[in-house]
Amino acid sequence: MRNIDHFVVGGPGSPTGRTHKVWNPSTGEVQAEVPLGDAALLDRAVAKAKEVQPEWAALNPQKRARVFFKYKELIEQNMQSLAELLSSEHGKVVDDAKGDVQRGLEVIEYVCGLPQFAKGEYTQGAGPGIDVYSMRQPLGIGAGITPFNFPAMIPMWMFGMAIAAGNAFILKPSERDPSVPVRLAELFVEAGAPEGLLQVVHGDKEMVDAILDHEDIAGVSFVGSSDIAHYVYKRGVAAGKRVQAMGGAKNHGVVMPDADLDQVVNDLSGAAFGSAGERCMALPVVVPVGEDTAERLKEKLIPAINALNIGVSNDPDAHYGPVVTPEHKSRIEQWIDTAEKEGAEVVIDGRGFSLQGHEKGFFVGPTLLDRVTTDMESYKEEIFGPVLQIVRAKDFEEAVRLPSEHQYGNGVAIFTRNGHAAREFASRVNVGMVGINVPIPVPVSYHTFGGWKRSAFGDTNQYGTEGFKFWTKVKTVTQRWPDGTAEADNKDAFIIPTMG
Repeated sequence: MRNIDHFVVGGPGSPTGRTHKVWNPSTGEVQAEVPLGDAALLDRAVAKAKEVQPEWAALNPQKRARVFFKYKELIEQNMQSLAELLSSEHGKVVDDAKGDVQRGLEVIEYVCGLPQFAKGEYTQGAGPGIDVYSMRQPLGIGAGITPFNFPAMIPMWMFGMAIAAGNAFILKPSERDPSVPVRLAELFVEAGAPEGLLQVVHGDKEMVDAILDHEDIAGVSFVGSSDIAHYVYKRGVAAGKRVQAMGGAKNHGVVMPDADLDQVVNDLSGAAFGSAGERCMALPVVVPVGEDTAERLKEKLIPAINALNIGVSNDPDAHYGPVVTPEHKSRIEQWIDTAEKEGAEVVIDGRGFSLQGHEKGFFVGPTLLDRVTTDMESYKEEIFGPVLQIVRAKDFEEAVRLPSEHQYGNGVAIFTRNGHAAREFASRVNVGMVGINVPIPVPVSYHTFGGWKRSAFGDTNQYGTEGFKFWTKVKTVTQRWPDGTAEADNKDAFIIPTMG
């Protein structure tokens, strides 16, 4: 059985005796084990990070950017192998895995422009003979705690921004699919980064707590469930760290009566069931406005969902593959049970799905639930699987209110031909990211990613200029070069300085 080691300078360190299984979701077999590290391992990683970070930060932006240019080339050269490795542990189909890598790579491309976006500000003549300028300097050592559902994209979102800003970085990926994060770190060294600048430690809650408590780690970025995100935020801030913690989601797709339903059905199929629904930006709730819209949409959804092809992760014809673990498969099916008991109509039932020849795989069939109401726990909570819920709204006002009042506020979409309705919706809805006829509104790398309410804790979003601000602190310098003509006894020196 394969062993997936930590990527820490000096080797993996003393084994703790604790490991975690890494499954092949398509076959239901354990394919590897990953060791779970402890505080002592983290101490060693931090010590090395402290050693290399100052020299890296002292490099001019052009030289740092050249490392990222080379890194971009290496990822592109290894795209296929990275995607296949990712698929084998996560279960998402290979083409979707390539998208996972590509969306992370786009942030790497963005940080190649480091010399431009890292520039500070300057004001000449802010006062008599006085100039003021600011510079952004790195925090020192950053850490990232990333989820299983995007083992390439989200790590690159974090360490790309942090390291470009001059920090060293320690990544703790999900123990469910840890191989791709390790491979990304190996390629970074191959690109010319000094050893120890990017390290990978595996672990569970013990390692998370060690990261949050470590006095030399200045900033922590987290993506995962909302309860854990809140815990990470509170504990990290209490330890004096800068923390951004992204949580769960229950994204809604509002369908107006004038929408192109054929396009909507195509978009919903991909957004609700792609990657088996294991996306924080999936679209698991559709809100048709008016009973006529609901019935017309449902009539078109049923054959489209029944036509979906569920297959193993390396099947080029599969729309989606298995979910990540047997526990997650069971959890999704329990949520469908709950919805049915709560009174939802099970239109298409994905429970008990079995793929011929892969009966032990962790497959869940596509599920469509209608007549879902806001008092149902299955609506309130994140299912994170291939389940689409229909929540009917009587009018536009109710359609705005549903996502606005939900505990999560990650993403939302509206499908319409009416520009006024779209503009009004985008302005009023209480959600962080909005799509207009775009089902998965993940912003491009030079904007920024972040939700509202229980979908995010902290004040700064991921990547883009917001990400650079998170991983840096501002220093402002006010300077004057006297000409030697000042009076020896100047009472004005005792007055608070102004720029008048």
